[in-house]
Formats: sequence, C-alpha cells, structure tokens
Amino acid sequence: MTEPVRMRTARTIIRLLEPDEAPLLLRYRTENCQHLEPWEPLRTTAHYTLEGCRQTIEAGLEAARADRAYPFVVLTPDSDEMIAGFTMANVVRGVFQACHLGYGVAARHEGKGLMFEALDAAIRYAFGPLDFHRVMANYMPRNERSGRLLERLGFEREGYAKRYLKIDGLWEDHVLTAKVRAEG
Repeated sequence: MTEPVRMRTARTIIRLLEPDEAPLLLRYRTENCQHLEPWEPLRTTAHYTLEGCRQTIEAGLEAARADRAYPFVVLTPDSDEMIAGFTMANVVRGVFQACHLGYGVAARHEGKGLMFEALDAAIRYAFGPLDFHRVMANYMPRNERSGRLLERLGFEREGYAKRYLKIDGLWEDHVLTAKVRAEG
C-alpha cells in the first residue's frame, strides 16, 4: 500500500488514522469500553491512554505498509468522530490471498446500518485493490447481531471452532464464516 486509502459511503469516511489523530481513537475507546468489553480481548490500562492509541496507530500504519493488516476506522463525514473500526488482519498472500476481518461499532451508532454500509465498502475494497480471494470473519454464537450482519454481507458459515479466541478473559467458541470473491 503506497498511497493513503480513503473510502466514502453515503454516511461515512473510511481510512487509516494518522498518529496525530490519537485523540479520536482514545475518545472511541474510552466511550465504548464497557460496550466492547464482552467482544474483545482483555485490555491493559495503556490501551486507554493517548500514548497507547498513538502506538496502536503507528503499528497499524506499519502493518498496512507491510501488507500484514489494514486497521481502518469509520468516521463521520466531517471526520470529527469515530463511529466504528474494522481490521483486515492476518493477511496471507501467495496461493491463499486472504485475511481475517474483525470489527466493532460505537454503542451510540449501533443499529443504524452504519457497520453494514462500511463493511460493504470494505469488502469491495478487499476484493478489488487489495486483491483478496477470501475474507474470513468469525463471531461468538451469542453475538447474534454480528452473525446477522455477516450473513447480510454474504458471508457463509464454514465451521465451528471450540474455544477459538480468548475474549474478555475466557476462551470462547466461534462460528467460522467467509466470503469468497466470485470471479478470479
């Protein structure tokens, strides 16, 4: 990835953050700490500091430059607020051409269709300029909302993994889904 990526949807701007935008990420993290806690790994106190956010952004930019991961944020059209975030992580090239998709949305923006709107654009980008063949996304069975979102986006169930990821301190089962590019 050489030039900055910027996607637009009807109600959002999607892009990578720059280190000087760490306050945007910090605000999102602190305002949504309890909301996201049941769906994320345990977080250290550094996760909720300006310096921790700056380091996360810098690491994300480096990962994107190296084609290892793409940690996008979903912003309001004026870029004043972070609505959501998603990462295309664990990029594998060669004969696989795939990534894992993880995402989260701010509590106050949940249920408005913004995550669908953003991920729909992201998947087009993944199958277009990023040239992925497969995007995989996994969710905990109790997260029915996430399951419905992925189904609506065209992801298909491929399996079930017991004790797959350590979320909020516990090894959680996950439903494994993927969307495969139709052509090529």
